Amino acid sequence: MLSSKRLFDRRKRRNRYNLRRSAKGKLRLSIFRSNLNIYAQVIDDDSGVTVAAASSTDKGLREKLKAGGNKDAAGAVGKLIAERATKAGVSVVVFDRGGYAYHGRVKALAEAAREGGLAF
Repeated sequence: MLSSKRLFDRRKRRNRYNLRRSAKGKLRLSIFRSNLNIYAQVIDDDSGVTVAAASSTDKGLREKLKAGGNKDAAGAVGKLIAERATKAGVSVVVFDRGGYAYHGRVKALAEAAREGGLAF
């Protein structure tokens, strides 16, 4: 029986493989979720450069938020990453949820990024 970490890595690899097949040159909005915080980056995989990044540990957000590991924080990070990405000239991305289920904080971040102007 595989450990939960190995199963998570399998889901992440499978998700990234399918994204690469369907991305067709689009940038990738990748997220990382820990128990205390949530992080998001817009990555250009062709050149290996992070175009925009936001997290619940950013100084402006940290002061406003009560906690960094809840849906409110995820929504704030989603709005911030959308704002920074559009400022960098990115409007269309593919959403890389990693090995996480599209539920809860992941879903809140994605919906807030869509409301902020990112299309995926």
